[in-house]
Amino acid sequence: MSSKKKPKLGQNFLIDENACQRIADAIGHASERTVVEIGPGHGAITALLAQRCRRLHCIEFDPALARELTFRFRNDAHVTIHQADILTTDLATMLEGAASLDVVGNLPYYITSDILLLLFAAARAGVVARAVVMMQREVAERIAAAPGSSDYGALSAATQMHAQVTNLFTLPPSAFSPPPDVYSAVLRLEFAPRFAELGIDFEGFNRFLRASFAQKRKTLANNLRAAGYTAEQLKAAWPASIAAQARSEAVRLEAMAEFYRALGPPVRSEA
Repeated sequence: MSSKKKPKLGQNFLIDENACQRIADAIGHASERTVVEIGPGHGAITALLAQRCRRLHCIEFDPALARELTFRFRNDAHVTIHQADILTTDLATMLEGAASLDVVGNLPYYITSDILLLLFAAARAGVVARAVVMMQREVAERIAAAPGSSDYGALSAATQMHAQVTNLFTLPPSAFSPPPDVYSAVLRLEFAPRFAELGIDFEGFNRFLRASFAQKRKTLANNLRAAGYTAEQLKAAWPASIAAQARSEAVRLEAMAEFYRALGPPVRSEA
């Protein structure tokens, strides 16, 4: 038998009542909307959401917490507690006639990117309209960063292809129990995917972005050559809107999409 212990769930419960209220308020007018809460914990935000939305689905991975919430909200017919993994949950099944969903969540630090990818896919399918999510401050700063900032990267670009991002506020470790080792930040994402507008496909452009930002110290041209594009191919497609020695962090999303459309696939496969 292995002596290894199962990893902890990394739960840090929000106990700042003012912060809970601000997060619930940030979702906006929801009296006729369906809300999905990711990781409700002990229900500090759940209780506020239940008072203001038409339908509330709470997705809690921890079985003990799910039982606690099910008992606490047993008399609220419009609140459903799901003991489930958000990463294997089909959000579309929660529409139940609603045009789209709002999402609220305190995202576990170790799966923040995975949950964001889930939300992006749901946004592309028209399932999710907006999200108010809390995450590690450093990740939030990267997501909300503008081109030209050192924080701007593939995650920034991928998020901003899907949503308008607003960095709402920051929370210190003392707002949680137990206190985490990092500060947290709350973002609002108003989903409005831009793929049709930019004339790009998600899968191909996402690969192009990852290649473009593979080595942040390298120029865009060097990163793309490493990904399999030839110097001739880059020269023929290089747009006037991008400086020859530009790094990817300095390039606006519109210019990156223009470049992607002109380039096509790499001439040679990656080594």
